[in-house]
Amino acid sequence: MRKLPLAAAAFLGLALLLHPHADHSPVVVSPREREASIVLRGRDGAKPVVAVAGLAGQIDGGDPNPSATLADTFRFDLAFEGVFDLLALGDLTSPLPDRAGDPALGPWRDAGADGLLVGAVLEDAGQLLVEARLYELNRGQLAFARAVRGPADNPRGIAHVLAHELLADQAGLQSVAMTRLAFVSDRAGSRREPTGYLRRIKEIFVSDYDGANQRALTVDGDLVLTPICSPYCTAVAYTAFRSGFQQILIARPAEGRVLPAAAGRGKNWLPAWSPDGQRLAFTSNRDGNEEIYVMKPDGSEAVRLTHSPRIDTSPAWSPDGSQIAFTSARTGSPQIWVMDSDGSNQRALTRERYCDRPTWSPAPFNEIAYVSRTKTGFDIKVIEVDTGADRQLTFGRGFNESPAWAPSGRHLAFCSTRSGTQQIWTMTRTGEDLRQVTRIGANSMPAWSR
Repeated sequence: MRKLPLAAAAFLGLALLLHPHADHSPVVVSPREREASIVLRGRDGAKPVVAVAGLAGQIDGGDPNPSATLADTFRFDLAFEGVFDLLALGDLTSPLPDRAGDPALGPWRDAGADGLLVGAVLEDAGQLLVEARLYELNRGQLAFARAVRGPADNPRGIAHVLAHELLADQAGLQSVAMTRLAFVSDRAGSRREPTGYLRRIKEIFVSDYDGANQRALTVDGDLVLTPICSPYCTAVAYTAFRSGFQQILIARPAEGRVLPAAAGRGKNWLPAWSPDGQRLAFTSNRDGNEEIYVMKPDGSEAVRLTHSPRIDTSPAWSPDGSQIAFTSARTGSPQIWVMDSDGSNQRALTRERYCDRPTWSPAPFNEIAYVSRTKTGFDIKVIEVDTGADRQLTFGRGFNESPAWAPSGRHLAFCSTRSGTQQIWTMTRTGEDLRQVTRIGANSMPAWSR
């Protein structure tokens, strides 16, 4: 067991007494602890500048080193949300403070920081216990303190919990630190058809929001598309070709089951969960034309919502479940339309060359992201539902498709060929801070879940 500074050891020892039993997932083990309701403020209206110091009592060895993994993940989570400007520490070697008001806070303030984050880590019986403290440097007061315990082989999970807690406390933000991405990948290899044709297999993979821990969710050995996660993350609905044509399947990983929905009648694809998880909207040609339907997840009580002579497809629910956005070609070229969830009040939102794959942002934003054919290819745009004002987020670097909102509504995932092959990327809701998430094989159709 590694020794810690006295203040950190006392804090973590109290946490161990409160929660002596190990768990498989990282858990917050300390109550809210701070001297007053203190929130960091930046200087002259700028973002708060935060220096993130190293971890006291670092764990040695291992590849990768759990302390380094934890610290790097924590910094990435903070940088991704863009709430703070993180200070480059350079050669600043001031002693780390043990308590609020410690004189050691001065050099960090003089270096331009508004806050200082310090941490301590303790390893015992296969568990890591990590403390994070945030000092407000102007007044020299403790603004935030948490301790999280988790398995020693899951330092990333511990870092995600700490970052989530800090951002909620200091910015009132439900961060994406603990969220997941599902996407389609062809990295599983190829299969040879009876005709001799060699076709790439596509399976659904899941990962942390930043692309770490990528792993297969489906093992169909065939073609699967359009994953969408249920609101409570207990199921993933997707389009499969097991029967030779499009059918909707629902994977429930915790139960180890894959269940059919909307089976036996025509082709059914592009499922979309209602916000309460009680219904699925989907596209089907069961009545001859491609139209939008809703049903229960078991396939019962299917109701047709659209009745157009042209294609209606790609449904997406509004956050409150009262409306559904969809793609319709009824006016000639595919455009984004909106209707009430019972099929009434259908109206067009876009009037462009070609639009598809709408996705409705979570509250508090009331926006729909979609794919638009521009002069240079396909790009991601966003339209405000109330005003009809739109903005373009990508500008002709590769083909950009399949936007998916983060649960917070502050970011989007999408697929793009800008790096040469089709990969998953993320960006802010204003089109900034682009980050590549996948690099193995070709990857597409992201879905972002809690």
